[in-house]
Amino acid sequence: MKVILLENIKGVGKKDQVINSSDGYAKNYLFPKKLALEANNENMLKLKAKQNGVEYKKGLEKDEANKIAGKIKEITLKIQVKAGENGKIFGGVTSKEISENLKQQYKIEIDKKKIMLSETIKNLGMFNVDIKLYEGIIGKLKVQIIAN
Repeated sequence: MKVILLENIKGVGKKDQVINSSDGYAKNYLFPKKLALEANNENMLKLKAKQNGVEYKKGLEKDEANKIAGKIKEITLKIQVKAGENGKIFGGVTSKEISENLKQQYKIEIDKKKIMLSETIKNLGMFNVDIKLYEGIIGKLKVQIIAN
């Protein structure tokens, strides 16, 4: 019997997956516990509509990520910090500070977790920072650290 899973079931399948199960397993376990629906025409059409909606939403998110990547490629973000005589920064510039400055200066909101810094920036100068905007889309941002 073909069924559509409503939940992830270990060893059986993932949510919204159509699987073949034995009649007894489906009728005595999956249906009573509301873990699956019978894969009839009506339920299959609902599943297809749901999947199309998810794909459309992912497409919109990807387009938005591409727009943001284009914007940040043109930007040179300037961050002013207190620094010593030899160009060393007191403290350091973190992804949180980059995110806040991007929001203040250019009205672009990016979560600090998406900013990929291998370590805190501790020197004055120009740095290239990668920002993971979406799966497979990485924006390049130039950050200039200047003394206050």
